[in-house]
Amino acid sequence: MKKIISTGAVILSALLMFSACSKANAQKDYILATGGTSGTYYPFGGAIANIWNTKIDNMNVTAQATGASAENLRLINKGEAEFATVQNDVMDYAYHGTDMFAGEKLENVMTIGTMYPEVVQIAASKASGIKSIADFKGKRISVGDAGSGVEFNAKQILEGYGLSFDDIKKSNLSFKESAEGLQNGTLDACFITAGVPNSALQELAFTAGLILIPVDGEAADKICQKYGFYTKTVIPADTYKGTESDTAALAIKATLAVSSKLDEEIVYEMTKALFENLDELAQGHAKGKEVSAEKAVTGVSVPFHPGAKKYFKEIGLNVD
Repeated sequence: MKKIISTGAVILSALLMFSACSKANAQKDYILATGGTSGTYYPFGGAIANIWNTKIDNMNVTAQATGASAENLRLINKGEAEFATVQNDVMDYAYHGTDMFAGEKLENVMTIGTMYPEVVQIAASKASGIKSIADFKGKRISVGDAGSGVEFNAKQILEGYGLSFDDIKKSNLSFKESAEGLQNGTLDACFITAGVPNSALQELAFTAGLILIPVDGEAADKICQKYGFYTKTVIPADTYKGTESDTAALAIKATLAVSSKLDEEIVYEMTKALFENLDELAQGHAKGKEVSAEKAVTGVSVPFHPGAKKYFKEIGLNVD
């Protein structure tokens, strides 16, 4: 009888070990939601997926073209994607149920890390006489498409200078339309949140010229303190024709978001693989050159996934 029990225990143990090994070696199929095929998020996400697929056994991550940040966060929240590239300000709105996500809290999203800056670039025409955000009162200002992240950036920055949309003659125009408005004199200034340099502003600088308006001093401090997703940055001199000095600015950050439902060890493994192969990310996409583990823990206002937190703590970074 003892021999039968002993044999049964051995078989059960072997089955459990086989099950555990099978689970560990099982194919892992995930979706990384990105953006439109003509934008930055899609190829950048593809470069991330390639690292995961080549550095982690049995990993199959597909970079999927989408409508970008807001849609991506909803996809994660509904369980239709596990990862996404998003703007960290839009992620903040989604997680806390504010602004464009008012009344719609998406609590199943967490942070792996921030990737690279998307700078809030504020351009004015030379004829406008504008030197500071404080000069915007009564001026014709484009604040991006209605309901866009750019519009919320504009609202928050104006607020830091004691202004609101009621104090300006507001237009909701695309980047291209905004630049054209400055060129033909129907606008005085515009907000554009994008990587530097932006093609619409490059064209404007060559054709009609522009002035970059800084966000600095106490106003910048106040904005960053109230909205934790902003980071301070500088638009270097000569980024655009005729801009001969550095311009202080604020940036939001492209961020790698993840489902809160994913296992800690898997997210740890994926975070480690990504940040230990940044040279390959840089080869896969130019924006990869701007990514680092040290910068990845800045501009974060939505909690880190436990797996990402484990990796960053392991390399000595403060993520508490």
